Amino acid sequence: MNVRRHYISTAALAAVTALGLGTLTACSSDSAAAGNTDKFDVVASFYPMAFLAEQIGGEHVSVTSLTEPGQEPHDLEISAKQTAQLEESDAALYLKGLQPTVDEAIGQSPVKTKIDAATLTSLEEHGTEVGGHEEEHSEEEHSEEGHAEEGHAEEEHGHEHEHEGGKDPHIWLDPVKYAEVAEGVGKAFEKADPDHAADYEKNTAALVGKLNDLDEKFETGLADKKTDVFITTHAAFGYLAERYGLTEEAISGLDPETEPSGARVRELQEMAKADGVTTVFYETLVSDRTAKTLAGDTGLKTDVLDPIEGITDASRGDDYFQVMEANLKALQTALGTK
Repeated sequence: MNVRRHYISTAALAAVTALGLGTLTACSSDSAAAGNTDKFDVVASFYPMAFLAEQIGGEHVSVTSLTEPGQEPHDLEISAKQTAQLEESDAALYLKGLQPTVDEAIGQSPVKTKIDAATLTSLEEHGTEVGGHEEEHSEEEHSEEGHAEEGHAEEEHGHEHEHEGGKDPHIWLDPVKYAEVAEGVGKAFEKADPDHAADYEKNTAALVGKLNDLDEKFETGLADKKTDVFITTHAAFGYLAERYGLTEEAISGLDPETEPSGARVRELQEMAKADGVTTVFYETLVSDRTAKTLAGDTGLKTDVLDPIEGITDASRGDDYFQVMEANLKALQTALGTK
């Protein structure tokens, strides 16, 4: 029995209740002006938030994404035009702590409905080493089952989009956590735009169902493998690693383009040999230089593991689900699944 699915709704609904007036957002790669339509106008901070809004809002929403396709979300500087769009919108959906300029702009904006996706699920502190055991992301289950933090590095190594309080914001890369956020966003939309509440509820249920199916694909697809360890340039996949009993080793954790230290390279060389690691993963939106540096020193292959912070022509898919399935295939190859 997969107990994870039993608390998706509970966590999301509790968060929305605490939220009061929440709101949603949709996925749009264009820059259509927000606030100038007869629909529910939503400003989304970056792709994973925009995707939720589009999927849940459907035909009733008009969405503007503050982060353009191919732009690093954490490098975003809000323009005067975007500030004006935000002020004219009905709602803003963002992930507080990921993009400081967005946090500031939304905090100062008179937009009626604001929703912070980070309040709709639990966040954890992650370092350059994350995972090593199967765990359910529920504080209640942690206390009842006594899961130890065996796979966490003894020292916390922050990285460039570390959430407030040292928490890892990459919740969308865990389908279960993303489903929790989706449910919270759906409930918030129902409250903010009650005329279309029935459609939002239906669309949310459909999206959560697809995310549960994706969770099943990852769980089944990664069940039988030669190694549990994978190396990334960017410490973005901690939640995914924990969800499916893997261990992520990040080269730097601070910046995907930073050259690894000699000590870290030696550590990863020894780990790769001991654990049968075959591949160093890099991202679509940043240079592969760091990955190739380590791979060249250790005789490993390189491949893409996409943190899905934006969709471009270089992405291995046209939307979140397609890219996540491409990530699954890349992990299966690297981990030697049967």
